Amino acid sequence: MRRRSVLGFALCGLLPACAAAQASPVMNVSTLVGDDPAATVAELVLREAYRRLGRTLVVHQLPGERSLVYANDGKMDGELYRKLGLGRDYPNLLIVPVPLLTFELVIFTRGTSFVVNGWDSLRPYTLGFMRGNKIAQENTKGMKVEQVSTMQQAFEKLVMGRTDLVLGHRASGMAVVRSQKLEGITVLEPPLASFPVYHYLNRKHEALVPELTRVLKQMQADRTIERIHKSLPIS
Repeated sequence: MRRRSVLGFALCGLLPACAAAQASPVMNVSTLVGDDPAATVAELVLREAYRRLGRTLVVHQLPGERSLVYANDGKMDGELYRKLGLGRDYPNLLIVPVPLLTFELVIFTRGTSFVVNGWDSLRPYTLGFMRGNKIAQENTKGMKVEQVSTMQQAFEKLVMGRTDLVLGHRASGMAVVRSQKLEGITVLEPPLASFPVYHYLNRKHEALVPELTRVLKQMQADRTIERIHKSLPIS
């Protein structure tokens, strides 16, 4: 609820014509469940991009793999944001090649401390992360993992001692720490990965990819994306 109220306030501040968008064609896109500041920023950027194309964005939060499966199968029009290369495993998803923001994957801990030296340094520990976190899934094969539906559940397991570490986006993890008033949670440095993320469309909307690319580049040039990032800092 807090995410939606903040989103609405920031969006209407940036987009005074938001009421007029209600009659425009709707684009339904999926993303992972959770109160993620990065997702809020991506949503704001894409709402404005679609508005400039005469469309309205509606974001649906879905658990784990379902978000990607629905987008790939065409039950959704696309995926809000993901890393580069998603199309290799989900061939019906087409990338819109303009980065929306930078995703920083970090290690959250509650008392466990060690020198972070790449993924292999995680091997002695039990790791918690959200289903659908592809980079974590790919890089922790053969390790002890506890996959969950939300970041809140991941931190609950950490606090209960069922996992040693939580892997997740820095901003979304810190949002849970603040909202749940969790104590003793720290972030180990350096990040495991840092990379740009992109919007994906189902292949049925292939004709929209160049138009959306053009508009997002226009939003970079006129500094709209920069203003949105500053309105809701995610670090």
